Amino acid sequence: MRTEYRQLRVGLAGIGLEAYWSQFAGLEQRLVGYVGEVEQLISTTSRIIVNLGLVDSPEKALEASHRCRREDIDILLVYVTTYALSSTVLPLIKRSKVPVVLLNLQPAAAIDYDRFNAMQDRTAMTGDWLAYCSSCPVPEIANVLRRLEISFIQVTGMLHDDPQCWRDLDDWLRAAEVVHTLAHSRLGLMGHYYGGMLDIATDLAQVSGRFDLHIEMIEVDELTALRNDVDVSAVARKINAFREFFTVGDDCSGEELARSARTSVALDRLVAEKDLGLLAYYYMGSGVPENESTMSSIILGTSMLTGKGIPVAGEYEVKNVIAMKIMDLLGMGGSFTEYYAMDFNEDVVLMGHDGPGHIGIAQDKIKVRPLSVYHGKVGSGLSVEMSVKHGPVTLLSIVEDRERGFMLLIAEGESVPGPILQIGNTNSRYRFSLGARGFAETWNSHGPAHHCAIGTGHGAAKLKKVASLLGMNAVQIC
Repeated sequence: MRTEYRQLRVGLAGIGLEAYWSQFAGLEQRLVGYVGEVEQLISTTSRIIVNLGLVDSPEKALEASHRCRREDIDILLVYVTTYALSSTVLPLIKRSKVPVVLLNLQPAAAIDYDRFNAMQDRTAMTGDWLAYCSSCPVPEIANVLRRLEISFIQVTGMLHDDPQCWRDLDDWLRAAEVVHTLAHSRLGLMGHYYGGMLDIATDLAQVSGRFDLHIEMIEVDELTALRNDVDVSAVARKINAFREFFTVGDDCSGEELARSARTSVALDRLVAEKDLGLLAYYYMGSGVPENESTMSSIILGTSMLTGKGIPVAGEYEVKNVIAMKIMDLLGMGGSFTEYYAMDFNEDVVLMGHDGPGHIGIAQDKIKVRPLSVYHGKVGSGLSVEMSVKHGPVTLLSIVEDRERGFMLLIAEGESVPGPILQIGNTNSRYRFSLGARGFAETWNSHGPAHHCAIGTGHGAAKLKKVASLLGMNAVQIC
């Protein structure tokens, strides 16, 4: 992503009623100060805050709405500081044409009734009360937006001493950052679908249009050509990087390490040249020895890219690499997985996959294993083996939806210790509140592809916010 597009641009407008300012001394300044506090609380290095000030009349709303367009905001926070007319808010929201969050924030948990009722000046009392009047116009604003079929988000709480409220708002802003990053990312597709896997085939117009991703079609020959130009010193440096990144066993031959290192260097160059933020690939390479060598030595390089925030999915799994990217942007990792088997004795599901693994969610350092054959694929070489960290996990699948293009299918569970298959793949044991049988049947009933992304932590609430901002449905089964 180009540097100037990396930061989320957040519009922030306080709303009020101009008629109050001449009636109640100090109220306008007090509310302007509250807007400034919100700006400070939401500011991070990954966000640009466009403070539109206190919008208190239709004229100011129109000017603020034009500024939103000029400033190219991605999301609009409307801080309801006191009573405001819906006719003031409407042009701001309509012209901005971005997701809207209504901030219903009182300055404190409650009015100090004793202090308030002891005030001698009833005009001053009203002015003080109006500073707590955030909730008053929210039904009016919501009514108008619903009647016009304009979606909106609400965050209700306190300006001060309300961690839950601010976590909720920050989750919405992080979800907006995910959507913003996807809209400025380039998805590389290299090779072709794995023959016969009809579940993973998808409409690229929907992929591009629903996630705002640019799709870059890449020939395997391009990677092979780059690989042919890699010199010996670059290979040596990459092997050293492998030894730092992975646990490389003595059974991994120098020849195979060098072959994988050459491909990894070429992959890094391809990703840089194409400015890729995510990549899905599959290619048999049968009958073309150079391409076969390239594709059979790709796993270590793709695992390193995945661990560095550029997820790579094998088997041309377009939907799943997007799921992996979303998980990674939320700080949850995002590793390729599928059903392996079920352990009915322990009531757990065994899941994993060959190909790239995510070091950020590995229980221990990723191991490199030599394989004499890649099951169902051409070639042999080095693969990676890992288990997902024990503890809470979240599964995410992007599933076709006839109404909205795609939906997000989510499950929360737990990665638990126990015996796994040491076959040179990612492999873990997962327990779900529905039980193994209930999880399998409920998950499958929603028609996902057989792959999904696994991440650490329970992130369903955040993923639902991402889905909402993408205009998609989200279904959580457990």
